[in-house]
Amino acid sequence: MRILIATVTAGAGHNAAAAALEEAWRAFRPDDAVDRVDLSKFFSPLHKKIYSDGYVKIIERAPDLWGMFFNKTDNTKFVQRLNKWARAIPSPSRKKFEAHLKAFKPDAVLCTHFLPNELLGLLHKKEKSPQPFICTVVTDFEAHALWMDPCVDLYCVAADETKARLVARGIPPQNIAVTGIPVSAKFSSKPDTKAVRKNYGLRDDLPVLLVLGGGFGMGPVAEIMGELNNAPGQFQTLVVAGRNEKLRSKLATQDHKHPTHVLGFSSNMHELMAIADLIITKPGGLTTSEALAMGKPLFILNPIPGQEAANSDFLLERGAAAKANRVEDLPFRVGQLIGSKKLAEMAKAAKALGRPFAAQTVCDEVLRHAK
Repeated sequence: MRILIATVTAGAGHNAAAAALEEAWRAFRPDDAVDRVDLSKFFSPLHKKIYSDGYVKIIERAPDLWGMFFNKTDNTKFVQRLNKWARAIPSPSRKKFEAHLKAFKPDAVLCTHFLPNELLGLLHKKEKSPQPFICTVVTDFEAHALWMDPCVDLYCVAADETKARLVARGIPPQNIAVTGIPVSAKFSSKPDTKAVRKNYGLRDDLPVLLVLGGGFGMGPVAEIMGELNNAPGQFQTLVVAGRNEKLRSKLATQDHKHPTHVLGFSSNMHELMAIADLIITKPGGLTTSEALAMGKPLFILNPIPGQEAANSDFLLERGAAAKANRVEDLPFRVGQLIGSKKLAEMAKAAKALGRPFAAQTVCDEVLRHAK
């Protein structure tokens, strides 16, 4: 088979899911031709900056504006009209992607972002020749209307509740598979936690809080670290600043009440999560799924309106996370959780929700439905 995995850079999660699918497919069917493509490479420099960088800037500086857009567009009829208008406008990036499709000639296309559906749906309408099997892999716990398109043959979703939302909106249940959100095979491994702790100079007798700023080092990471100085009890902290070098330098030069280790971008997140007793993070679909795959409880702070708020609700309802809306509430809440029975219960709930082999399950479902 010839498999095209299509994604778009808009945050790190869509790319991480695409990479996990590529990894799983190559391991499962090494003789197949697999191509992973980021559609942003077909954008003009201005278009790429607006789409990729613009998303990050809006999330960082105007989250309420993003929430308003998210809610306004979460309407199937509105999305249908939007796609109709978009497809009527000539697009150089669409033509480049179409040329890439025709050159590679995939048997199946796996999409970890909703944007590829715009072109794939247009091709379905105008091309008379057989079209590839199209699978959309929803990378959050709630399926927004933008993910839906008549051209999609199979939806792979995070949970039964995600499937129920799509069914309620008219998608036949037989066209939906509950697979979980794809994460790298690393998150099904069991690292040597003693060796990892030793590598980072961590003590064996203190619990570890892992503070994540995502790949871009977004969110109130500096404020979180400041408030953790006021948290009671004894613990140690690992904080990941991502590619935000300014943030990393700032945190590294500050004094911290609790033993603290500041990291930049980290490619060994599975090891960091393995030694964590609690992960303080924004509830993105991929980060959340990675933590659940390793059975790690989450503390969510002020999720952005939209997909993060929906992910947060999912986790809270199932007891795998705790949440605070204000950073100043963090010291009391963390003090309550560290070493408590509640934290152990959250870890148990997280483990029950985890799907470390979701990427492999997606591959299985694509093969089963594409026959």
